[in-house]
Amino acid sequence: QVQLVESGGGLVQPGGSLRLSCAASGSIININAMGWYRQAPGKQRELVASITSGGSTVYIDSVKGRFTISRDNAKNTVYLQMNSLKPEDTAVYYCNADVQSPYGTIMKVNNYWGQGTQVTVSS
Repeated sequence: QVQLVESGGGLVQPGGSLRLSCAASGSIININAMGWYRQAPGKQRELVASITSGGSTVYIDSVKGRFTISRDNAKNTVYLQMNSLKPEDTAVYYCNADVQSPYGTIMKVNNYWGQGTQVTVSS
């Protein structure tokens, strides 16, 4: 079993910054793509940013130039640095990862979610 534990959310004023972290633990051989999603009240969950094991990144247009996703493969951790935050960034942010784990003599890839961390941008 694999667990994803997020931290770093909170309340910040518009224009401020926050750094989210997500650490994976458990039965892990390798982690492929990792990403951050968010869900605002009354809206669907959306992908904010993702990063491959090789470091290639993708961002939604609304956060380009403001958010930076990174990862530390040795620590099985992904980060989301959020700068110039806006009220419309308010949401619960979820970590997601595709994890290779051993199952007897074979490996399987499963997708996991963190529990979510609240980010509120308000004056």
